[in-house]
Amino acid sequence: MDMSIHTPPGTGAPHDQGSGARPAPEGGTPPQQDGAPAPRRTVTHLGDRVFRGLSRGSGITLLVIMAAIAVFLTYRAVGVLTVNEGNFLTSFQWNANDNPPDFGIAVLVYGTIISSIIAMVIAVPIAVGIALFISHYAPRRLATPLAYVIDLLAAVPSIVYGLWGALVLVPHLGGLYEWFDDFFGWTGVLSYQGGAARSLFTVGILLAIMILPIVTNVSREVFLQVPKMHEEAALALGATRWEVIRMSVLPFGRSGIISASMLGLGRALGETMAVATVLSPSFTIIVSLLDPGGGTFAQNIASKFSEASEQGRDALIASGLVLFVITLLVNGGARAIIARRKEYSGANA
Repeated sequence: MDMSIHTPPGTGAPHDQGSGARPAPEGGTPPQQDGAPAPRRTVTHLGDRVFRGLSRGSGITLLVIMAAIAVFLTYRAVGVLTVNEGNFLTSFQWNANDNPPDFGIAVLVYGTIISSIIAMVIAVPIAVGIALFISHYAPRRLATPLAYVIDLLAAVPSIVYGLWGALVLVPHLGGLYEWFDDFFGWTGVLSYQGGAARSLFTVGILLAIMILPIVTNVSREVFLQVPKMHEEAALALGATRWEVIRMSVLPFGRSGIISASMLGLGRALGETMAVATVLSPSFTIIVSLLDPGGGTFAQNIASKFSEASEQGRDALIASGLVLFVITLLVNGGARAIIARRKEYSGANA
């Protein structure tokens, strides 16, 4: 007996009815399972395309501006550096208007770095303490106006700080410097010969006051982002308030503190008017930080630019290029440190 199954013409091969698979159409499209969601088409709206284009353009514009500044500074600096008789990095002279010129930036590097270090040593611990007080100790009715006052200090113009430093700090720091000389004058670094306190140490104190609001504000915002579960877990284990801050708040905010410090350092490195108002400039390295004299990049550019010849201005632009590179290196180093030292993640809901 013939047991074969005859398929009706035109029906094709039989398929599994229970699988839900549909036969492939003649065009070759893969079969689609019954009940499977149809692939969704991503529709890019006009607003999304516009926003993406504006965002991309903003980033490119920033890079173009940075590159343009670097190219301009380099172009103006190369010509005068090729005819400079002195060593640009180690010379202690600044005779940029002579023909041929003889100038160097050793004094400016020393003064800028020393005054910035003094400012950071004074400002960062105080700023972190204020930020911790506002975020974790002060009652709300006190924390809110105190934070507002800190914000106002950040908006004070540099020239106002400079006038305050010249009229208040300089006349009243002589007694403090005499005390330093009595106890630490033997070091040579803190010896004081008397006279007006228009020194790098005074500049460092003024810069510390100026960067204090910046470091405080950024640190405060970081401390407020500490996950509550970290603090509550430490308190549940019997930790004191200080132990909570030491074990949870400070480790979480370490990267933020570094970022805040680098922002403050950036302002200290490039501050001009306040330094020019307070400092008694002299193009020599002063061993004692309390004696008048010294100079910084920004102060030297501001004080000499208006009277400089075309060649002298190119020399000042060359020193500005060095300051530009130093600032980029500081910020790049800060980013690298932050990337390595991130230990916690998460934020308050």
